[in-house]
Amino acid sequence: MLHELRLAIRPAVSLLLLLTLVTGIGYPLLMTGVAQLVFPGQANGSLIRQDGRVIGSSLIGQSFTSPGYFHGRPSAAGDGYDAASSAASNLAPGSADLAARIAEARASEGLTSMAPPADLVTTSASGLDPHVSPEAAFVQAPRIAAARGVAQAEVEALIRAAIEEPLLGFLGERRVNALALNRQLDRIAAAPPT
Repeated sequence: MLHELRLAIRPAVSLLLLLTLVTGIGYPLLMTGVAQLVFPGQANGSLIRQDGRVIGSSLIGQSFTSPGYFHGRPSAAGDGYDAASSAASNLAPGSADLAARIAEARASEGLTSMAPPADLVTTSASGLDPHVSPEAAFVQAPRIAAARGVAQAEVEALIRAAIEEPLLGFLGERRVNALALNRQLDRIAAAPPT
């Protein structure tokens, strides 16, 4: 009886160990190696470096609050753009918090007769989105131009140059990466004091 039990368990244990090695160790190592060879930047987090140090990622938003910078989407992830606490806020249309965000965006952008673009007052599904719509970027151009002391047309030209089109022409929306745009902005005009 014990001998028969061993004969029955041995193939199961062997198969478990083999599949653990193949799918738990071998396959992940193979995919990591291929990713490092073919897409090294993306495999390492799409990090953006400046003067030898990491200043962000093109995949995760950052909080920009100075009037001289483009502001990204609000984040509900932890204390803001915390990848370990990724979540959306799902504020209802009648939410007092959403109304406060809208009022704040209208005031900071000087909007008197129109509502701010939705992506300036609502979070993305992850709460980490680094992009805003071109409309949201153009709404911010007057504030940024005034804060930096540059022509609004120059800021708008930067926005137009930074617009990313949908993948394959139809997957996703037109968008602008706020961090990339702010880096371009720093190249043409000195950053205002915070």
